[in-house]
Amino acid sequence: MIPITEYAGRDVAVYGLGRTGLSAAKALAAGGARVHAWDDGEEARKTASAQGVNVSDINKRDWQKFAALVLSPGIPFKFPQPHRLVRLAEMTGVPVVGDMELFARAVQALPEKGRPKTVGITGTNGKSTVTALIGHILKEAGLDVRVGGNIGTGVLDMPALSANAIFVLELSSYQLDLCENLHCDVALMLNISPDHLDRHGGMDGYVAAKSRIFMNQRRRDVAIIGIDDPVTQGIAMERRRPGAAQVVQISSEFGLARGVSAVDGHLYDSTGGQAIRVGDLAEAAALPGQHNFQNAAAAYAVCHALGVAPGRIMAGIRSFPGLAHRMELVGEIDGVRFVNDSKATNAQAAQQALKTWPKVHWIAGGVPKADGIVPLKPWFDRIEQAYLIGESEEVFAKTLNGKAEVMRCGTLDAAVEAAFEAARASQEPNPVVLLSPACASFDQYQDFEARGDAFREIVQRKAALGDAPAAAAV
Repeated sequence: MIPITEYAGRDVAVYGLGRTGLSAAKALAAGGARVHAWDDGEEARKTASAQGVNVSDINKRDWQKFAALVLSPGIPFKFPQPHRLVRLAEMTGVPVVGDMELFARAVQALPEKGRPKTVGITGTNGKSTVTALIGHILKEAGLDVRVGGNIGTGVLDMPALSANAIFVLELSSYQLDLCENLHCDVALMLNISPDHLDRHGGMDGYVAAKSRIFMNQRRRDVAIIGIDDPVTQGIAMERRRPGAAQVVQISSEFGLARGVSAVDGHLYDSTGGQAIRVGDLAEAAALPGQHNFQNAAAAYAVCHALGVAPGRIMAGIRSFPGLAHRMELVGEIDGVRFVNDSKATNAQAAQQALKTWPKVHWIAGGVPKADGIVPLKPWFDRIEQAYLIGESEEVFAKTLNGKAEVMRCGTLDAAVEAAFEAARASQEPNPVVLLSPACASFDQYQDFEARGDAFREIVQRKAALGDAPAAAAV
């Protein structure tokens, strides 16, 4: 745990008792603050209380006594309208912060030579895979690395700050919105496509939130930016200015004269002005597809900026085991492969999976984003058949009408059964059943992890009943 001593002896409100809220409450209490934690959900309050957190209805407290409101990132901060407690904090002059801001201030309070390095990773798609991949490479290189943030371990639940540590943090736009003092020695922006627009007041607000990852960088720092979409191309150009951090461009579409490229599955480093072939990404079994080539280029650029040798980086890329729910092979039955891509909660993420195989039996659906699956039209010819579930079932069926065969299945169990039978009966070599929902999960599951776990369990249950054992995940 990283104790937060900034508010020692003072009252602090914490609202939202999910993973980050709980860790913030404990870190503040460990640092001597008087914590008043609240969540509108009774189960969340019970969980917090059982873990020793002081649960107190902050709706009934005197807000003039609070030194800060620590807001969980899932709570609306500015759009579509501020949460009522955010408005109350503003009216009473109480600063609103998030767990990343608490971390940033704790680092800032240390003597400069005693500060750990901070690597921040953001983007619309791929940031969890890249965060895990960077952490894996650095660990394999023998460095003291702590991985978390928006993925896995909450930042304040990590081991205490130390000068030799490297914090590798996935940063969501929600978290960045609540930061003012976060300084990233190395900041990575992978890509930008429309997402969470209601939470940021539109595309401009979303881009502005993501761009906050660079806000406190100095000349000696490094800003790594993917340039495979028009938005990030503009950001990369804008960041190239006197006194700003060094910009390193990455691409999986273009061979760069300066930067890091993944062209035709080969990784090249031209940061020194001359292109050097680093390795063949076909050797990285857990990173299939062009989007993962960009992920590998991004991880290489970050680790290279931290001083890791190219050969050691490539060895780490090869040995990366992959990440659960991101194009994860969870089993094979009678020659049918089952791929869990539950993390694909929007069309742009699902597109990466559809592009990877020539034909798939596609399980999709849930709570749709504003554009649904319309952006996937160029890839509809890769759908052997779609098996639709959840709230989006009807609208997705209309979008696919005349473009691909559709079966309305309702539930994930029914979809897996139907997709397996069709895939097994097909004459395709190595048929693939792909769960890549292009939707949030909240109509049927708590989160995308729960949806992916359910898919894995269904496959493993079927494998146990059949003739073939489930293949190990890769």
